[in-house]
Amino acid sequence: MKKIKSFAELQKLRNDLITGRKESYNAEPLSGSVRVRVHMGTSGIASGAAEIYNFFKTELEKRNIQGHVIKTGDMGYCFAEPTIEVTLPGKEPVVFGNVDKFKADEIIEKYIKYGELVDGVIPVNYQTITI
Repeated sequence: MKKIKSFAELQKLRNDLITGRKESYNAEPLSGSVRVRVHMGTSGIASGAAEIYNFFKTELEKRNIQGHVIKTGDMGYCFAEPTIEVTLPGKEPVVFGNVDKFKADEIIEKYIKYGELVDGVIPVNYQTITI
């Protein structure tokens, strides 16, 4: 994320977020866009989350899928690391656990492209807060 160097830049960012010209990481993904959050707390990084982050960044671009891959903190699912949260436009976020490159490829090919759920979904026990 770019550093904000002046009050004017902060005001512009705020106005862009309010008017919908810039996507907030917590907001609904822009139309036609997918958001992939890779949880990179200590346990996630130790389990290979950095490799999964790089895989999603590369593969979404390579496959011409419009989306954002975002690094986030730990979700508390240490038993299932690496974990990712995928939000398709107009849908609720889905959290996948124990994601390796094979599982990540399956998530892209089946869930992101066609909306078909794949093994590894962690039931929701949290609420997303949008700003």
